[in-house]
Amino acid sequence: MTIRIEKETHRLKTMIRLSGRLQSQHLDELKTQLEGARSRIALDLNGVTLVDVEIVRFLNACEKGGVKLLNCWPYIQEWMIREKGREG
Repeated sequence: MTIRIEKETHRLKTMIRLSGRLQSQHLDELKTQLEGARSRIALDLNGVTLVDVEIVRFLNACEKGGVKLLNCWPYIQEWMIREKGREG
């Protein structure tokens, strides 16, 4: 299944909407989208249906770096918390 990435920038805010099944094979594209933003970034995860562990780790790193996660499904949030505990 493919993913969909929509990016909107308004003044000093960038919103990146993600949908579909996010897997490790999509990390390069996601990182490229984040690197291209020169403002505060928010990831809208409302359309995300499934993630793998590499995406969970990526989301943790994003959040730690100041990226705001919006509409994150509870199962993803719980998985992120568990992964943070494993990382030390």
